[in-house]
Amino acid sequence: MSESFDALVVGAGPTGLACGIELQQRGVKALLVEKGCVVNSLYHYPTNMTFFTTPELLEIGNLPMTSLNEKPNRTEALKYYRRVADHYHLDIRQYERVHRIGGEDRAFQVFTTDRFGCQHVYQARKIVLATGYYDVPNRLNVPGEDLPKVLHYYKEPHPYYNHDVAVIGAKNSAAIAALELWWTGARVTLIHRGGKISDSVKYWIKPNVENRIKNGEIRSYFHSRVVEIQADCLRIDTLEGEIALKNDFVFALIGYQPDLQFLNSTGITLEAETLRPRTNPGTLESERSGIYLAGVIVAGMHTNEIFIENGRFHGQLIAQSIASKLFG
Repeated sequence: MSESFDALVVGAGPTGLACGIELQQRGVKALLVEKGCVVNSLYHYPTNMTFFTTPELLEIGNLPMTSLNEKPNRTEALKYYRRVADHYHLDIRQYERVHRIGGEDRAFQVFTTDRFGCQHVYQARKIVLATGYYDVPNRLNVPGEDLPKVLHYYKEPHPYYNHDVAVIGAKNSAAIAALELWWTGARVTLIHRGGKISDSVKYWIKPNVENRIKNGEIRSYFHSRVVEIQADCLRIDTLEGEIALKNDFVFALIGYQPDLQFLNSTGITLEAETLRPRTNPGTLESERSGIYLAGVIVAGMHTNEIFIENGRFHGQLIAQSIASKLFG
């Protein structure tokens, strides 16, 4: 027999947790379903990552976040969000993937599969999608991209010591990866189709990587693009023509996007140019009645508009709307 809930939240990142808390505080029986672990995207951030923001801007549920330094790191954030989930006794089903949402407003059916391969069907009166955007990496669309040596996520540098490593991109993820890999003894080449390191790179990272490039410690190719990845080399198109680089590993850190296929499958209408879902700005309810959107997916492809700092407030708007519609 399937379980029934007033609301089901897809995703248990910081925004999903905030939605669950706000719903719970208004008497809405809510379930959170997460395909990975709690705050799965944060877990997959680089091991030594430091947030750009201060602890209070990452807080949810009116629980204070503490940090040894001015800016918290990944480990402190993971500990904090675990504490939040425990404090509010949130009902979270981890390692369970939502495949399909059927039914209609006040009578949805959510079909999932857990890590053991068991299938579940939940009944929910309302749905909240808080799925983030870190799960679908942008692709290079070049031959060889599916080789095992090509990675779209950077975790830590140690395994790449004394290897030839290419980092593709010039924003925060790429700049941090290039520096850490170089510090750990990798021979690093940074490749970017633009002309310089992005101005959006964190202020304590940007001059550091620029100086490494200036000194020749990190080799760089700007106004360049990868045209083919081979087992032992890269072919890139540069301003001076096409060249081949000796290569052992490639980090293609060129950004991520929401799972548009899943959004489309749930009947969410997207704007043609921006892929921004159509929502009621006052409630964040989508054009499919009873389904709400929270967090970065509200911005479509403009993922730099919404972060934890502002996405955490979506839960309040959504919970107010759901509680008023369910309970008057």
